[in-house]
Amino acid sequence: VQLQAFGGGLVQAGGSLRLSCAASGRAFSTYAMGWFRQAPGKEREFVGSISWTGMTKYADSVKGRFTISRDNAKNTVYLQMSSLKPEDTAVYYCAASHIYSSTYSGYGYWGQGTQVTVSS
Repeated sequence: VQLQAFGGGLVQAGGSLRLSCAASGRAFSTYAMGWFRQAPGKEREFVGSISWTGMTKYADSVKGRFTISRDNAKNTVYLQMSSLKPEDTAVYYCAASHIYSSTYSGYGYWGQGTQVTVSS
């Protein structure tokens, strides 16, 4: 599966942004999808994931502010981000996995990343 993330940009603190990740290839609905982010000088960290059944989990730092959803008919997964903070600034990556995982190593397919910048 090939992934392409888009929708990043510059937003003020407290604002909202929706990222999308479009997948090509077959059997999108059988993949668990994850979102990760990487800020300058930091390691890539888990943001959230959604299973093939729609079950979700989130990092504590984004719980209650971010929502992941998927549209299997469109082969797309979304990351709705609200109440954004400057510390959310990072490159955001989507990833696909055959297992429902919250770890970097659990994902074998990655998109190219999209920059999100939150100004204070």
